[in-house]
Amino acid sequence: MTPRYFKRILLVILAVALLGISMQHDFGTAWQSQYTYAFAPAANAKQALAPAQKSVKPPAVQEPNTVITPKPQELSNRVVEYHINVHLTNDAKQLNGEQTVTWTNPGKKTVSELYFHLYPNAFQSGKTTFMKESGGKLRQDKATTNSQGYMNLLTLETLNGESLLPRLQYVQPDDGNANDFTLAKIRLPEPIAPGTSVTLRMSYEVKLPEVFARMGYSGNFVMAGQWFPKLAVYETAGMRGRTAEGWNVHQYHGNSEFYSDFGIYSVRINVPENYTVAATGFQTKPIEIKEATKIYQFYADDIHDFAWSASPDFVYEETAYSDTGIPGVRIKLYLDPAHADLKDRYMHAAKSALSSYAKWYGEYPYSTLSIVVPPKGANGAGGMEYPTLITAFAAENDNPGYDLERTVVHEIGHQYWYGMVASNEFEEAWLDEGFTSYAEDKVMETAYGLEPNLRMEASYMTNPAPLKQQSWSYASHSQYAENVYLRAKLVLVGIENQVGSRTMQKILRTYFQKYKFKHPSTADFQRVVEQVTKTKWNDYFSQYVYGNKMADFSIESIHVRPVTQDGAEMYESVVLVKKNGGSNGEIKVLMKFTDGTKITKLWDTQESHMQYKQLHSAPLEWAVVDPNNSNVLDNKLINNYMQAQLPEDTRTRWSLGVVQLIEGLLGSLSW
Repeated sequence: MTPRYFKRILLVILAVALLGISMQHDFGTAWQSQYTYAFAPAANAKQALAPAQKSVKPPAVQEPNTVITPKPQELSNRVVEYHINVHLTNDAKQLNGEQTVTWTNPGKKTVSELYFHLYPNAFQSGKTTFMKESGGKLRQDKATTNSQGYMNLLTLETLNGESLLPRLQYVQPDDGNANDFTLAKIRLPEPIAPGTSVTLRMSYEVKLPEVFARMGYSGNFVMAGQWFPKLAVYETAGMRGRTAEGWNVHQYHGNSEFYSDFGIYSVRINVPENYTVAATGFQTKPIEIKEATKIYQFYADDIHDFAWSASPDFVYEETAYSDTGIPGVRIKLYLDPAHADLKDRYMHAAKSALSSYAKWYGEYPYSTLSIVVPPKGANGAGGMEYPTLITAFAAENDNPGYDLERTVVHEIGHQYWYGMVASNEFEEAWLDEGFTSYAEDKVMETAYGLEPNLRMEASYMTNPAPLKQQSWSYASHSQYAENVYLRAKLVLVGIENQVGSRTMQKILRTYFQKYKFKHPSTADFQRVVEQVTKTKWNDYFSQYVYGNKMADFSIESIHVRPVTQDGAEMYESVVLVKKNGGSNGEIKVLMKFTDGTKITKLWDTQESHMQYKQLHSAPLEWAVVDPNNSNVLDNKLINNYMQAQLPEDTRTRWSLGVVQLIEGLLGSLSW
């Protein structure tokens, strides 16, 4: 066996072994859990990630009790207004709520019915659309035998006392599933004229599931997300490309998240006396204690959802923070005791994220930002975003890697693309998840020096699909996550690589400033890209956003033959390059000859093949397409490189991308 063959076999064995190890470490599902993962910390960061010192006893809970007065400025159209009074029962497994909700008709037509999302009914049985599509799993979270829950509407009436419950109709516009009760329609006694309002009173009870899919209880910890009857979005003509105004209504699906309208929330939360509450918005009254019950009054405006969490074990920390684009915000940490000693890391991540996003995209206009760290075993509530409140990963590990920072940075990014821009996550999830994943990488690189391994991430793209489609139209949760998180981010990086980082930042800032509080669409974003770059992007969007293309280029063949020219011995080298997917701007083809000479060709990638014939005094040694790795949408790097000197019948491609993948895996195993 020659040394060349031995080396080749050894490299293949090493690659297989390391890829096997990577699967054991779950790199193959790195996009899961809100696409947050971490390689080994850099050497100069070891001190920051040293095991936290254990205190003799946990610090006492400092009760948050700062009262803030609402600002008079209106940032959104405030279509809805909620006044809610909710009680958490002593066993922390049920909510009893009352609310009045006012809806103002934003359109130009009379409206005769309202639609309400009743999200807790997704956990009513294994027959709901959410449970059938998810199989009782979301990310790495699994439903338990106690993860059943529901929302029961007890009363629904007009201000005159007329009951509307007989008019209530559960509807299933997406799949016709008669066992799904997550969307209800109510025919109003009187139609609502444009610009006028209707107010309804309602009471309800919510049986909380054992924590799963963003909500529920775990021991004495409670996460109330999507917990109240919430009005759907009435879209006006022209909004998101609509030709005629009307309701945008969908059931709760296994892949989909949420979409709602901006408004005002005034929420009174009643919990057992030993509990501490974290919530969207800010307190407008001091905490009141009455008959072993603690009562909080929260308020928030220009938001489209309200969430809260409660626990008797929270360790509370707060700091005031101001910076460019941040007039003044109270960052509030609600830590599980196991992570109390990591408060500085949580706070640094929050400040880094807020500072970066405000400078890059625009002002953070809210006065609070709350971070909840769920306890061990409650990760179903972790890694989620709500207006002015996010949840980190659960405190499963007392010395987590950079996944702690990455999760906080990612979820705060949602305050912009989910919170203020407020994309339709039913139908265009990539406008939130992809943009947030892109922004997250930028902060992690700026604040922590962690550069994304885009070549490795592109290799995860095994099943590309169009980005603009309904979330439940993807073939599986894996395909959904690969595309709306990872591929969407790569599409944005692909734009940046063509226009430059400064222009890309201008694109995103222009998009945010133009469409904050407006619910934009994919077409709106494309128009901004074209406006800023003064270039048409139809081809790019049709391939990678509306289509399912990746940009795979390969060295298809190499032929070298000796020739004689003017009496001198020369070599004619012919390199065939092939386009196996979509175009992605100009691509370099680098050829290296045995005498060390390197020649670079620039291909505009308009044709399906390109042949380069080069006459040189030495034979070609190898050729590589995209030597600088600028084509981030190439998910099949093994065909980018080819050696020339091997016989045709034994020629083996060896991917430079695989070599870098191995190097990355070796580095990741060093923690």
